[in-house]
Formats: sequence, C-alpha cells, structure tokens
Amino acid sequence: MEYVKVKGHDHFVRDPRTNAIINTNKSQYNEYLLHKESKVKEQQKIQELEKNVANMKDDLNEIKSLLRSLIDGSW
Repeated sequence: MEYVKVKGHDHFVRDPRTNAIINTNKSQYNEYLLHKESKVKEQQKIQELEKNVANMKDDLNEIKSLLRSLIDGSW
C-alpha cells in the first residue's frame, strides 16, 4: 500500500484507504511506548500502595478492637 506524504511534515504520511495520519518516526514511537509502559507501572504501583494502606487500616482497627477488649477486661 502506498502512503501519501503530508506536506510540511517529514515523518507523517496519510493512509489513502482510511485517511489516517501515521507518524513514521520510529524514535518518537519508541519514546511513546516507553512513556506508556512507565504510566502503566506507575498506576500499578499506586494501586498496590492503596491496597497496602487499606490493609494497614484494617490491621489498626483490629488492634484497636483487641486493645479495647483487653482494657474492658473481656479477655
């Protein structure tokens, strides 16, 4: 399939079948992929931290409950 160069842009071509603009600059594409992967890893890290905080809150609530029971003498 032949692409049509976009006037004034060295790394852009147009797909005549879909009329889509395609960036042919491989280094920019690789930068994009690295950035996207970095964002995914960051999101996973944030989710893991949120999960850990929730677990710690549950643990603290359990400790508080046990301490209250111990103070009240119900042990």
